[in-house]
Amino acid sequence: MMPRALPVRALALGALVVPLLAACAPTIGATPAEDAANPACAPVMLALPETLAGDLPQRDTNAQATTAWGDPGAAVTLRCGVAPPGPSPDCQRVDSGTGAVDWIVEAGDDGTWRFTTYGREPAVEVLVPPSVTEDHSTSFVGDLAQAVGNVPATAECS
Repeated sequence: MMPRALPVRALALGALVVPLLAACAPTIGATPAEDAANPACAPVMLALPETLAGDLPQRDTNAQATTAWGDPGAAVTLRCGVAPPGPSPDCQRVDSGTGAVDWIVEAGDDGTWRFTTYGREPAVEVLVPPSVTEDHSTSFVGDLAQAVGNVPATAECS
């Protein structure tokens, strides 16, 4: 009987350790978009990649219809349900092979890049901090095309 008790104890210990390790995964603070409860955001959120740019793991966030990739304080963040932007000369089409998405691309004074889908409602916003662009190209927004494509396009860049 003694040999059987050891594996049971090991299993019990393992059952305690796994949830503790999961609790150590960072949760990234985010602000939900105005229309985060829009049902059209659900298919987008469910189709997002688990890794972005090859080495940025997806992280939990604390707000509805948001996600992040990377580390707290240095993460790419995505929000679904932002107000759709109007036409802009900063509109660019990104074709990823899995679909094309039109984005309004804006560079902030602080070095943050903002990508907002154009011609889709609700719109999706992606913020890329300078800490990410130091080591990565922003071309990874193309990896979001399949998920963002779950919101049908009603307009295109002109």
